[in-house]
Amino acid sequence: MRLEERSTKIRTLVVDDEPLARSNVVVLLRLDPQIEVVTECSSGTEALAQIRRTKPDLVFLDVQMPECDGFDVLEMLGKADLPAAVVFVTAYDQYALRAFEAGALDYLLKPFDNARFKLALDRAKERITRGQDVPREFERLAIKSAGQVSFLKLSEIDWIEAADYYACLHVGPRTHLLRRSMSELDQELDPACFCRIHRSTIVNLDRVRGLRLNEDGEYEVLLENGIRLRLSRSYRKQIQSRMRVRVRTASDPLRFSDLS
Repeated sequence: MRLEERSTKIRTLVVDDEPLARSNVVVLLRLDPQIEVVTECSSGTEALAQIRRTKPDLVFLDVQMPECDGFDVLEMLGKADLPAAVVFVTAYDQYALRAFEAGALDYLLKPFDNARFKLALDRAKERITRGQDVPREFERLAIKSAGQVSFLKLSEIDWIEAADYYACLHVGPRTHLLRRSMSELDQELDPACFCRIHRSTIVNLDRVRGLRLNEDGEYEVLLENGIRLRLSRSYRKQIQSRMRVRVRTASDPLRFSDLS
Protein backbone atom coordinates (compact mmCIF):
# COMPACT_ATOMS: atom_id res chain seq x y z
CA MET A 1 0.00 0.00 0.00
CA ARG A 2 2.80 2.39 0.87
CA LEU A 3 4.56 1.70 -2.42
CA GLU A 4 1.32 2.36 -4.28
CA GLU A 5 0.84 5.67 -2.50
CA ARG A 6 4.40 6.72 -3.25
CA SER A 7 3.98 5.99 -6.97
CA THR A 8 0.96 8.31 -7.22
CA LYS A 9 2.62 11.28 -5.54
CA ILE A 10 3.09 14.42 -7.62
CA ARG A 11 6.82 15.14 -7.46
CA THR A 12 7.26 18.87 -6.94
CA LEU A 13 10.21 21.25 -6.99
CA VAL A 14 10.24 24.79 -5.55
CA VAL A 15 12.57 27.49 -6.93
CA ASP A 16 13.00 30.91 -5.33
CA ASP A 17 16.09 32.89 -4.34
CA GLU A 18 14.30 34.24 -1.23
CA PRO A 19 14.36 31.64 1.60
CA LEU A 20 11.15 32.90 3.25
CA ALA A 21 9.18 32.89 -0.01
CA ARG A 22 10.47 29.40 -0.79
CA SER A 23 9.54 28.18 2.69
CA ASN A 24 5.99 29.58 2.42
CA VAL A 25 5.34 27.63 -0.78
CA VAL A 26 6.76 24.43 0.71
CA VAL A 27 4.57 24.74 3.81
CA LEU A 28 1.43 25.07 1.67
CA LEU A 29 2.45 22.16 -0.56
CA ARG A 30 2.95 19.85 2.42
CA LEU A 31 -0.72 20.35 3.39
CA ASP A 32 -1.67 18.32 0.32
CA PRO A 33 -1.16 14.54 0.72
CA GLN A 34 -0.79 14.10 -3.07
CA ILE A 35 2.32 16.28 -3.19
CA GLU A 36 5.89 15.19 -2.59
CA VAL A 37 8.39 18.07 -2.39
CA VAL A 38 11.51 16.50 -3.87
CA THR A 39 13.82 19.47 -3.36
CA GLU A 40 14.17 23.25 -3.07
CA CYS A 41 16.40 25.46 -5.20
CA SER A 42 17.69 28.97 -4.54
CA SER A 43 18.81 29.83 -8.09
CA GLY A 44 17.96 29.20 -11.72
CA THR A 45 21.23 27.39 -12.31
CA GLU A 46 20.54 25.02 -9.44
CA ALA A 47 16.98 24.53 -10.71
CA LEU A 48 18.22 23.46 -14.15
CA ALA A 49 20.43 20.76 -12.65
CA GLN A 50 17.80 19.52 -10.21
CA ILE A 51 14.97 19.40 -12.78
CA ARG A 52 17.14 17.34 -15.11
CA ARG A 53 18.18 15.06 -12.26
CA THR A 54 14.91 14.54 -10.37
CA LYS A 55 12.37 14.86 -13.26
CA PRO A 56 9.60 16.55 -11.23
CA ASP A 57 5.98 16.64 -12.41
CA LEU A 58 5.40 20.15 -11.09
CA VAL A 59 7.64 23.18 -10.57
CA PHE A 60 6.87 26.40 -8.69
CA LEU A 61 9.31 28.82 -10.30
CA ASP A 62 10.34 32.33 -9.31
CA VAL A 63 10.73 34.78 -12.21
CA GLN A 64 13.41 37.22 -11.08
CA MET A 65 16.62 35.53 -9.99
CA PRO A 66 20.24 36.63 -10.51
CA GLU A 67 22.22 35.26 -13.48
CA CYS A 68 19.52 32.81 -14.65
CA ASP A 69 15.84 33.82 -14.30
CA GLY A 70 12.72 31.66 -14.57
CA PHE A 71 12.33 32.23 -18.30
CA ASP A 72 15.94 31.24 -18.91
CA VAL A 73 15.33 28.04 -16.97
CA LEU A 74 12.42 27.00 -19.20
CA GLU A 75 14.22 27.94 -22.39
CA MET A 76 17.41 26.07 -21.50
CA LEU A 77 15.57 22.97 -20.29
CA GLY A 78 14.32 22.09 -23.74
CA LYS A 79 11.43 19.83 -24.61
CA ALA A 80 12.78 16.60 -23.14
CA ASP A 81 13.18 17.90 -19.58
CA LEU A 82 10.20 20.27 -19.37
CA PRO A 83 7.94 19.38 -16.40
CA ALA A 84 4.27 18.60 -17.02
CA ALA A 85 3.19 21.75 -15.15
CA VAL A 86 5.00 24.99 -14.27
CA VAL A 87 3.57 27.70 -12.00
CA PHE A 88 5.41 31.03 -11.96
CA VAL A 89 5.61 32.81 -8.60
CA THR A 90 6.64 36.47 -8.57
CA ALA A 91 6.01 39.88 -7.05
CA TYR A 92 5.87 41.53 -10.49
CA ASP A 93 2.70 41.48 -12.60
CA GLN A 94 4.35 42.73 -15.81
CA TYR A 95 5.69 39.24 -16.63
CA ALA A 96 2.29 37.52 -16.75
CA LEU A 97 1.83 37.54 -20.54
CA ARG A 98 5.39 36.39 -21.15
CA ALA A 99 4.90 33.60 -18.60
CA PHE A 100 1.90 32.16 -20.45
CA GLU A 101 3.73 32.47 -23.77
CA ALA A 102 6.56 30.45 -22.23
CA GLY A 103 4.10 27.69 -21.34
CA ALA A 104 3.36 28.40 -17.67
CA LEU A 105 0.14 26.90 -16.39
CA ASP A 106 -0.49 29.66 -13.83
CA TYR A 107 0.99 32.88 -12.50
CA LEU A 108 0.96 33.48 -8.74
CA LEU A 109 1.43 37.11 -7.79
CA LYS A 110 3.01 37.68 -4.36
CA PRO A 111 1.56 38.08 -1.81
CA PHE A 112 -1.10 35.44 -2.48
CA ASP A 113 -3.55 33.85 -0.05
CA ASN A 114 -4.13 30.16 0.62
CA ALA A 115 -7.22 30.05 -1.62
CA ARG A 116 -5.33 31.44 -4.63
CA PHE A 117 -2.48 29.00 -4.06
CA LYS A 118 -4.91 26.08 -3.82
CA LEU A 119 -6.51 27.12 -7.11
CA ALA A 120 -3.11 27.07 -8.85
CA LEU A 121 -2.24 23.72 -7.28
CA ASP A 122 -5.57 22.17 -8.27
CA ARG A 123 -5.07 23.32 -11.86
CA ALA A 124 -1.60 21.78 -11.88
CA LYS A 125 -2.87 18.47 -10.48
CA GLU A 126 -5.60 18.38 -13.14
CA ARG A 127 -3.09 19.08 -15.92
CA ILE A 128 -0.75 16.34 -14.71
CA THR A 129 -3.56 13.79 -14.35
CA ARG A 130 -5.04 14.65 -17.74
CA GLY A 131 -1.63 14.43 -19.38
CA GLN A 132 -1.19 10.87 -18.16
CA ASP A 133 -4.43 9.83 -19.87
CA VAL A 134 -4.16 11.70 -23.20
CA PRO A 135 -2.16 10.23 -26.11
CA ARG A 136 0.87 12.31 -27.04
CA GLU A 137 0.28 12.49 -30.76
CA PHE A 138 -2.80 13.46 -32.75
CA GLU A 139 -3.53 14.23 -36.41
CA ARG A 140 -6.08 17.08 -36.36
CA LEU A 141 -6.86 20.21 -34.37
CA ALA A 142 -10.40 21.45 -33.71
CA ILE A 143 -10.63 25.17 -34.59
CA LYS A 144 -13.60 27.20 -33.33
CA SER A 145 -14.49 30.23 -35.45
CA ALA A 146 -17.66 32.15 -36.35
CA GLY A 147 -19.89 29.81 -34.41
CA GLN A 148 -18.62 26.62 -36.02
CA VAL A 149 -15.92 24.02 -35.49
CA SER A 150 -13.57 22.98 -38.29
CA PHE A 151 -10.83 20.37 -38.23
CA LEU A 152 -7.34 21.27 -39.39
CA LYS A 153 -4.81 18.63 -40.44
CA LEU A 154 -1.48 19.10 -38.69
CA SER A 155 0.34 18.50 -41.98
CA GLU A 156 -1.22 21.73 -43.34
CA ILE A 157 0.40 23.94 -40.69
CA ASP A 158 3.50 25.89 -41.74
CA TRP A 159 4.43 27.30 -38.34
CA ILE A 160 2.94 28.26 -34.99
CA GLU A 161 3.54 31.34 -32.85
CA ALA A 162 2.44 32.42 -29.39
CA ALA A 163 -0.29 35.10 -29.43
CA ASP A 164 -1.25 36.27 -25.95
CA TYR A 165 -3.22 33.39 -24.42
CA TYR A 166 -3.59 31.66 -27.80
CA ALA A 167 -1.45 29.90 -30.37
CA CYS A 168 -1.59 31.36 -33.88
CA LEU A 169 -1.47 28.65 -36.57
CA HIS A 170 -0.08 29.81 -39.91
CA VAL A 171 -1.52 27.80 -42.81
CA GLY A 172 -0.45 29.30 -46.13
CA PRO A 173 -1.96 32.82 -46.31
CA ARG A 174 -4.48 32.02 -43.54
CA THR A 175 -4.14 32.09 -39.75
CA HIS A 176 -6.18 30.35 -37.06
CA LEU A 177 -6.28 31.04 -33.33
CA LEU A 178 -6.24 28.11 -30.94
CA ARG A 179 -6.64 28.47 -27.18
CA ARG A 180 -3.68 26.28 -26.29
CA SER A 181 -0.29 27.14 -24.83
CA MET A 182 2.94 26.60 -26.74
CA SER A 183 4.08 24.24 -24.01
CA GLU A 184 1.01 22.02 -24.46
CA LEU A 185 1.41 21.91 -28.23
CA ASP A 186 5.14 21.25 -27.96
CA GLN A 187 4.47 18.23 -25.78
CA GLU A 188 1.62 16.86 -27.91
CA LEU A 189 2.86 17.41 -31.48
CA ASP A 190 4.84 14.65 -33.16
CA PRO A 191 8.55 15.52 -32.67
CA ALA A 192 9.33 13.86 -36.01
CA CYS A 193 7.22 16.54 -37.75
CA PHE A 194 7.35 19.63 -35.55
CA CYS A 195 10.22 21.35 -33.76
CA ARG A 196 10.28 24.24 -31.31
CA ILE A 197 12.84 26.85 -32.38
CA HIS A 198 12.04 29.59 -29.86
CA ARG A 199 9.94 29.94 -26.70
CA SER A 200 7.23 31.49 -28.92
CA THR A 201 7.70 29.55 -32.20
CA ILE A 202 7.18 25.98 -33.48
CA VAL A 203 7.83 24.99 -37.11
CA ASN A 204 6.67 22.18 -39.35
CA LEU A 205 9.95 20.51 -40.34
CA ASP A 206 8.58 19.72 -43.81
CA ARG A 207 8.37 23.48 -44.46
CA VAL A 208 11.97 24.24 -43.45
CA ARG A 209 14.27 25.11 -46.36
CA GLY A 210 17.39 25.71 -44.31
CA LEU A 211 19.17 27.70 -41.63
CA ARG A 212 21.45 30.69 -41.79
CA LEU A 213 23.43 33.08 -39.64
CA ASN A 214 22.38 36.65 -40.43
CA GLU A 215 24.49 39.80 -40.38
CA ASP A 216 23.60 40.49 -36.73
CA GLY A 217 24.96 37.13 -35.66
CA GLU A 218 21.47 35.74 -35.01
CA TYR A 219 20.33 32.40 -36.38
CA GLU A 220 17.25 32.18 -38.61
CA VAL A 221 15.09 29.34 -39.89
CA LEU A 222 14.10 29.79 -43.54
CA LEU A 223 10.73 28.38 -44.62
CA GLU A 224 9.77 27.33 -48.15
CA ASN A 225 7.37 30.28 -48.41
CA GLY A 226 10.18 32.77 -47.72
CA ILE A 227 9.33 33.42 -44.07
CA ARG A 228 12.34 33.89 -41.78
CA LEU A 229 11.97 32.98 -38.11
CA ARG A 230 14.34 33.66 -35.25
CA LEU A 231 16.13 30.59 -33.91
CA SER A 232 16.97 30.65 -30.21
CA ARG A 233 20.40 29.29 -29.41
CA SER A 234 18.94 26.85 -26.87
CA TYR A 235 16.99 25.12 -29.66
CA ARG A 236 19.68 25.34 -32.37
CA LYS A 237 21.28 21.96 -31.75
CA GLN A 238 17.89 20.28 -31.72
CA ILE A 239 16.82 21.46 -35.18
CA GLN A 240 20.32 21.09 -36.65
CA SER A 241 20.37 17.49 -35.45
CA ARG A 242 16.97 16.73 -36.97
CA MET A 243 17.75 18.40 -40.28
CA ARG A 244 21.45 17.37 -40.25
CA VAL A 245 22.56 20.84 -41.29
CA ARG A 246 25.51 23.13 -40.77
CA VAL A 247 25.02 26.90 -40.55
CA ARG A 248 26.51 29.21 -43.16
CA THR A 249 26.86 32.99 -43.39
CA ALA A 250 24.10 35.51 -44.07
CA SER A 251 25.17 35.89 -47.71
CA ASP A 252 25.22 32.12 -48.24
CA PRO A 253 22.02 30.57 -46.83
CA LEU A 254 21.83 26.80 -46.56
CA ARG A 255 19.39 24.94 -48.78
CA PHE A 256 18.29 21.33 -48.65
CA SER A 257 20.14 20.71 -51.89
CA ASP A 258 23.34 21.45 -49.96
CA LEU A 259 22.71 18.81 -47.32
CA SER A 260 25.05 15.87 -47.17
